[in-house]
Amino acid sequence: MTLVPLPRLLIEPPVRNALLEDLGLAGDITSAAVIPQDHRSTVVMVARQPGVIAGLDAAALAFELVDPAIIMTPHVEDGAAVKPGDVIATIEGRSRAILTGERTALNFLGHLSGIATVTAGIVAAIGGTNASVACTRKTTPGLRALEKYAVRAGGGVNHRFALSDAVLIKDNHVAIAGGVAEAICRAKAGTGHMVKIEVEVDTLDQLREAMETGVDAVLLDNMTPDQLRRAVEIVAGRAITEASGRVTPETAGAIAASGVDLISVGWLTHSAPTLDIGLDWKSNHRCDRTGFGSDRLL
Repeated sequence: MTLVPLPRLLIEPPVRNALLEDLGLAGDITSAAVIPQDHRSTVVMVARQPGVIAGLDAAALAFELVDPAIIMTPHVEDGAAVKPGDVIATIEGRSRAILTGERTALNFLGHLSGIATVTAGIVAAIGGTNASVACTRKTTPGLRALEKYAVRAGGGVNHRFALSDAVLIKDNHVAIAGGVAEAICRAKAGTGHMVKIEVEVDTLDQLREAMETGVDAVLLDNMTPDQLRRAVEIVAGRAITEASGRVTPETAGAIAASGVDLISVGWLTHSAPTLDIGLDWKSNHRCDRTGFGSDRLL
């Protein structure tokens, strides 16, 4: 699947908000006090651990919004695997501005690359099966578009982006409606012909009820691999099958081997560790008597 970049319109609001949060009401008072205004530097983003990169556009935008004259040149693309020591990008420009945008740029790049990395791990764990790895709506508020993009960069696919995308009847909907079939019938009556309907089931009996009523997809929640195999047999290709719950790199292979179409994993976005990426000083464009010239920007 080709990784399509996010439009700037979706990236800029969260990046701008992050910079405003970091700058406060007085701006970067440390860099303004310590670094001469016309001092220029070249720095490099370097991977400190192995992983998969995502979020280069967000990182570049963080620098651009601070100073449009900063030039960030990526040496890899989103979705690329890196190892410790690999140079991810080179940044050139005014030293003050680079320091001001550094933390926001690295926060986005490290967070999104962490999501891409764990997604790639699950994708690798189910290699050789027909299943795909999907994320959920368990995302950081305000960062959903970016986090779901990072899942795609890691080789996964996206579930619905918002409540308005599709109908997903969950256990509480079923309980309030009075049953699986009743909930599905209400959903069909209350939505248009373009809206897909998925229902979550906890048992094979609920699954049979859902298939008799008719749905586009079924979410098989917290079922064992054996139950999942039986569920796939019951569905028999009449709906998309999605497994969810208790998914780890160790369990993903057995879940995928059951024959399900999708495996949804909430922790891809809500618990992925940040990929360690550093920003290292490479050279000064002008030497002076300020004493600036450490080997790393913090």
